[in-house]
Amino acid sequence: MAGRFSPRPTRTTVRGGHVAVPAGVPRQAPAPARVRTWVPEGPLDLGLVLGPLRRGPGDPTFRALPDGSVWRASLTPAGPGTLRVTARGGEIRGEAWGPGAAWLLDGLPELLGASDDPSAFVPRHKLLALTSHRRPGLRLTRTGLVLESLIPSVLEQKVTTGEAYRAWRLLVRKYGEPAPGPAPERMSVMPAPRTWALIPSWEWHRAGVDDKRASTVLRAVRVAARLEEAVGMPAAEAQARLELVSGIGPWTSAETVQRSHGAVDAVTVGDLHLPGIVGWALAGDRDADDDVMLSLLEPYAGQRHRAARLILLSGRVPGRRGPRMAYGDIGRL
Repeated sequence: MAGRFSPRPTRTTVRGGHVAVPAGVPRQAPAPARVRTWVPEGPLDLGLVLGPLRRGPGDPTFRALPDGSVWRASLTPAGPGTLRVTARGGEIRGEAWGPGAAWLLDGLPELLGASDDPSAFVPRHKLLALTSHRRPGLRLTRTGLVLESLIPSVLEQKVTTGEAYRAWRLLVRKYGEPAPGPAPERMSVMPAPRTWALIPSWEWHRAGVDDKRASTVLRAVRVAARLEEAVGMPAAEAQARLELVSGIGPWTSAETVQRSHGAVDAVTVGDLHLPGIVGWALAGDRDADDDVMLSLLEPYAGQRHRAARLILLSGRVPGRRGPRMAYGDIGRL
């Protein structure tokens, strides 16, 4: 998912955001409730654009199939919905089912980066110029949904990739509802805010989620409507609103608006690996901290998130110097 390299498959490199979407003739599905076709301006790589939305290979809300289709199950303002996206001959075809079908199709162009302008990015480093040239289909997605990116980001706070993905998978499969339409097997729509609020404490524990992260999710879903309103705000203002919730800091808010808003300049600070990756790629400094990373990205002001994405996709990451963080399962305690 991080691209065609895997020297160190951390959650940070995974955020480079590439899902392998095999080329092929889309499979025939039962007549959908709604269909929309859209022709993007310029090349478009579904795997690159939608990759950051997948939370691990077992994500119940996301599936990329061998026929070249990408499936997403979302809880929209109009209700649950399933979206199937395929690309063929320069044309995008979206098929949707469920109460949220019309909402999903209305937002299809923005989901695939229609509001993003790659031409605004001016490479200042050879590495980024080369990566940008090799990845012409990269666009920054905008889902228009806050909670569906916020909750898994909270679950990813200060734990290993495997722990975070496992928690998301278990909780969504147990408390979500089956995805509408002819979705692939075991696809689910994430739980509604009230359902998240009613999950018993022992189920959080069984999923490996400590009390701090569980409490943050509970505080967020209590003000879900106010947080979803942030979609209509500029990304910086949306981050400020999210951070009013105790337990949500700059790392989590940036990870959220990068997906919900397509925030092209939202830099993930406070990350364990990203400063070292950026420092190594741009200055050969694997020990760079947040201040050094922000200084190196300053020439890309207004496009810093895109620059970080391209660095993650370039494959230029420092080698691992020690063992990976031990996997911990508090559900066994």
